[in-house]
Amino acid sequence: MHRRDLDLHHLISPSVRDLIELANTHDFDRVTEQVRDLHGCTSPVNLHGWTITTDPTTKEVVRSYRSEDEPSGRLLTTCGNRRASRCPACSRVYAADTYHLIKAGLSGGKDVAETVRDHPRAFVTLTAPSFGPVHNRKADHAGKLRPCRCGAQHTEDDPALGTPLNPATYDYTGAVLWNAHAGQLWARFTTYLRRALAEHLGMTQKALNAALRVSFAKVAEYQKRGLVHFHAVIRFDGPDGHTSPPPAWATFDALSAAVGLAVKRARLTIASDAIGERVIAWGGRFKVDPITALGDGKLTDARVAEYTENKVAGYVAKYATKNAEGAGTVDRTLMCRPCAGRGYVRGPDGFHDRCADCDGTGQAEPIKALPVQHHVRQMIRTAWDLGHLPELAHLKLWKWAHMLGFRGHFSTKSRAYSTTLGALRDVRRAWRLAQAEAARARAGLPTADENTTLVTASSWTYLSSGYRPGEELLAAQVRRDIAHSEQIKSEGEPWL
Repeated sequence: MHRRDLDLHHLISPSVRDLIELANTHDFDRVTEQVRDLHGCTSPVNLHGWTITTDPTTKEVVRSYRSEDEPSGRLLTTCGNRRASRCPACSRVYAADTYHLIKAGLSGGKDVAETVRDHPRAFVTLTAPSFGPVHNRKADHAGKLRPCRCGAQHTEDDPALGTPLNPATYDYTGAVLWNAHAGQLWARFTTYLRRALAEHLGMTQKALNAALRVSFAKVAEYQKRGLVHFHAVIRFDGPDGHTSPPPAWATFDALSAAVGLAVKRARLTIASDAIGERVIAWGGRFKVDPITALGDGKLTDARVAEYTENKVAGYVAKYATKNAEGAGTVDRTLMCRPCAGRGYVRGPDGFHDRCADCDGTGQAEPIKALPVQHHVRQMIRTAWDLGHLPELAHLKLWKWAHMLGFRGHFSTKSRAYSTTLGALRDVRRAWRLAQAEAARARAGLPTADENTTLVTASSWTYLSSGYRPGEELLAAQVRRDIAHSEQIKSEGEPWL
């Protein structure tokens, strides 16, 4: 049956109508294969272009591909978004890569020496200071919950947790500015950590740097009160990095003492005519826990948990895919893109004209209409207003208002800590290429010699993002199949 003979207009669902259109293309199997290869990505990138791989010696074309040959005329590739709120499928890949990156820095592998397991390592948590009392759940030394200052004992899912007891006196300006400078404060902390370590050991910093290298990896996490705090893996290495053992005097106790000194001394000072002078510093509550090679990660007493390599790597990977949604905010920028949040565009005559898209507000959607709590809305509004102060314009807080002012990277590492995410992606890409070559060989098609250097030329153009309506139905089925497989893995095969 030809597609022109189909009467699809009686179908109510555009998705079903489009799926039938796709089913009547010349190669529906390829349509389903493209969608299946995305592994449930929610917003794939649509590309148009070509790639040709040739043997420079024989001038023979080894591989070639054109998006025009696809049934839909375009190539679909994963979006690669790390945020679980945007794309659970791609965020799982990012989390897995992060897990292996952190784990390699703790136990070796991925070109990291396995002897790092014997190096002093700590799991460090650094928090923000208080900007006013908030509703919370605190426990005493025996692990028994104590009442909040409001007199109630909040449940774990109580929406009041993290919100100010007295919003009128809460320092929203200080909270937003702390988030905005948290990344810089971390950089300052790593500098003071080395200085504090040299002071604690009674040696010069030059002598310390010649004998010891400090490596780290960190991830940011939002607390319920809307402020970020950092979890970091800090490791001592010898002068040659992970391949050399640290000196005997570089102990966990020395690391713990240095962290305490660096937390007290690392600070930033900012000044503004509108808000005066502000000191950005860490909160008084921080933790330094040893990382063990073995163990079950369970509580060793009423207060202390054992941090194993697997537990720490899993913890960091989990938060590497989170955004600010843990604080109850939105996962999209509020900046009007046509005017870049300024509320005006430059007209043909050079004058500032009111932006028609946002009606001069600079906001893609009104802050007052956001489906968030009052506390979060006030932090967003504060970030938006501070961003338009001339002396703070360089922070671009209106762009990061939905992040409650935080502008830094969620996960970072020092160069010598372990492998990189790029290297892990290269390994995965090489594996896929090897699988493709093996498939070509099984099909009797020519394959490249292992000793031959191939030359690849390509040209690609971005078209759009997302699926066609019919493809979205296929993608939904892929997600259900993946979820079912994961359920079977976690629960075991059901009895028949």
